[in-house]
This record gives sequence, structure tokens and C-alpha cells, in this order.
Amino acid sequence: MSRPSTAELAAWDRRYVWHPFTQMRDWLAEEPVIIERGEGNYLVDTDGTRYLDGVSSLWCTVHGHRKRELDEALAAQAAQIAHSTMLGLANVPATVLARRLVELAPPGLTRVFYSDAGATAVEIALKLALQYWQLRGEPQRTRFLSLTEAYHGDTLGAVGVGYSDTFHRFFRPVVTPALRIDPPHVFRWQQRQSPARALELAVADAERVFAAHGHELAALIVEPLMQGAAGMWAQPLGYLPALRDLARRHGTLLICDEVATGFGRTGRLFAVEHEGIAPDLLCLGKGITGGYLPLAATLASEAIFEAFLAPYERFEAFFHGHTYTGNPLACAVANANLDVFAGERVVERVAQRATQLRGLLAEAIRHLTCVGDVRQWGLMVGLELVRDAETRAPFDPALRVGHRVAQAARRRGVMLRPLGNVIILMPPLSITAEELDTLVRVTAASIESVGGDLRG
Repeated sequence: MSRPSTAELAAWDRRYVWHPFTQMRDWLAEEPVIIERGEGNYLVDTDGTRYLDGVSSLWCTVHGHRKRELDEALAAQAAQIAHSTMLGLANVPATVLARRLVELAPPGLTRVFYSDAGATAVEIALKLALQYWQLRGEPQRTRFLSLTEAYHGDTLGAVGVGYSDTFHRFFRPVVTPALRIDPPHVFRWQQRQSPARALELAVADAERVFAAHGHELAALIVEPLMQGAAGMWAQPLGYLPALRDLARRHGTLLICDEVATGFGRTGRLFAVEHEGIAPDLLCLGKGITGGYLPLAATLASEAIFEAFLAPYERFEAFFHGHTYTGNPLACAVANANLDVFAGERVVERVAQRATQLRGLLAEAIRHLTCVGDVRQWGLMVGLELVRDAETRAPFDPALRVGHRVAQAARRRGVMLRPLGNVIILMPPLSITAEELDTLVRVTAASIESVGGDLRG
């Protein structure tokens, strides 16, 4: 069967497909870009147009598209077996990967529970924490604590700890909301304060909540260093250790959600390494397979694991799982991904690119009239667009400024995906110095173009 034409594919897409996080009324009014293949750090559509992948295909592509080592690992595993359940069986790639993840993870994390997406990794961590306290004889610990505007996925448990009114208000009646603490975001929550004072206020806020509710908290969940889907809100060094110390003081588990920040994005393999933090539960996803296949993992401490060991008839096992838990294809590619990280010294390269990126942002972006804030950790960047940089007044959402900037960048050969009016730059870790320069300068030109249209 020959490939349908671009026009046919566009018509079928409009007729049959429901896209995620998309107002389909707007989608149906535009011409879709239909991606056919990838080449290194570029996406290529059905008409042959190339786009620099500025957001790593939603933050998961690590080594670019069609990485030879990952292609070969996928093909080799497919020649063995594509899938075998982990209910009552083990498989080779998942077993090998679990050992390697434990060796790479912060000290104390010794057990790996697989799933297939970041939200499910978080859901597993939440359920493990709740059952752990039941088994430990502290049934009052049924609440969670998270950061204001945190996002941890779209399953109902994850929504509870990562509630966003924009995304989730229709599900509020059936969601158990977490307690919230304001992080030290100078631009939003502690406006006009110095970074040091903002950190002091944020820690004081956390201390108040722990003092009032510490005895009923099952866990504190945090995206370390950078809250991704909230709009790339960076945390200063010192905040995570303060939260870890509070959790320990009040006997609360610490869950670190590194679905977005893990696998080199911040300049370390895991973001917690910047602070020397070892959480009780660690959630991984996105980059774990280099962006090839759905796979996630929840790493747990041995103390949590041992709490679930009991005679069969007490039914205290962790009754949770997914059809594709520990899928051999995904785990084989994840093992190859770790080989590439080690062989190509990827994390060291990220640190170099992050320094280059910081300079490019200072040169080309920070001075732009409608850029109110620039937030960066490693190769994770959020550019907050505002109507007035002095007052920080936001644009009217109806103007869809972020979307317009992304469209302008697309016309210039760069693919971006904004979060509202926050422009996200999160390229593959394999991006070259020249490509990074192109990404930033096209983004700057696109912001200036849209800003000029709005002023005009």
C-alpha cells in the first residue's frame, strides 16, 4: 500500500483523531504538520520540510531521532521477543535494566517497579506511600504535600498532587487535593523579593504546613530544581535539602518526580545529584528509552520494599500492574540508551551546552520587550512572555501569544511547543553548538515578530 498523500492524511486526521492537550476547534481550523520521519535533531514532514526539534518531541528525545545504537537494540530485541508479562515471569532486558538503574540512582534506592508513563510512575509512588504507612501501623498518614502549580500527570492520583485548574477543574469533584506550599519563585509567588529572601519565605511556608499537618502526611512530592509543565519554574539550590530535612523531621516520605528532569536534562543524570539528595521514591520516564518507547520506573528504598513482605494470606502485596509492565522492547532500548550515555559522555556535553545556552539567552532573549522572565536549568528553559515586563502584567489568554510564537518559529524551521504564554526550549541533548544557536536566534526572531504585530 502506497503512503496516502499529505492532503488525505490531513483530512483523515481532522475526521478521526483527537489530539492531546488540544482545543480541537482551533486544530480543525489549521493545516496540520504531519511528521513522517526523523533525522538526527530534526523532524521531517510529509512534504519534506525539516524542523529543528526544539522540545525533544515533548521532552523525551535524548540522542536525536534514528540513533543507530537504539535502532539496533530495538531490532535485536524484536528478533527475540516483543513482550512477555512480568506477572509471574521475569525477562532479560527488564532484569538487567533494574540492576543498572539501581547502580546509577541515588544511594538507598534498591527496587524498581516498571510502568509505561510518567503519570503511572507517580501513581505507583503515591500508592506505595499510602500502603506503606498502612502496613507500618500509621493509618492516619493519608495526605500528600506538593508545590503550588505542580504538575505530575493526568491520572486521578497524579492530578490530586499536581492539580492545575486549567487542566483539571472538571475532575475536581472526584480528586483528593494535596496540601500545597509556595516554592521560592521570585517572579510569581515572592514578587520583587531577592532570591535569598524568597527562599527564606518559601522554607518558612513549608515549615508552617509541616508543623500543622506533618503527622498526617504520607509523602511530599517534588519535581527537583525545575517544575516543568507549570511553566519551567526553577528552584534555587538549598530549597530541596530544606524540604528533605523537614520531611525527615516529621517522618514523611520524600518522592522526587524526575520524569522531566532526569536523564541529563539539568546537567546531571538526575537533578537530585545537584543537591546530594536521596529520596525515598524516585519517578522516572520520558528520557529513559532515549525517547523511543513508552517506559517508566518507580524506584523505592529497601525499607519500603520490606514493609510489603508478608505471608500470602494477609494480602499485603502491592496489587498494582500494567499489561506492558517491564516490556522487553522498551527495556532493551533503555539499556542501549544507558550505554550511549556512558560511551558518549552525554552528561558532560550537556553541561557545556548549558553554558553556551546561558550566554545565548543573555545575548538574544533577555532584553526583548515582552520577555518578563528567563528560567533555566541545564537544557531546560522557560521564557515567560508578558504584556508589560515592568509590571509583569500577562497577555490576555485569548491572544494565544505563545501559540503565535510557536507558529512563527515553525515558519522559520524550528518546532516549539509553548505552555500557554511560556515558550519552552528543551532540545535533544545531542544538539550541536550550531543548532543551539539556531534554536535561540529563531526563537528570539519569532518573539520579536509576534511582539511587533501586537504592538502594531
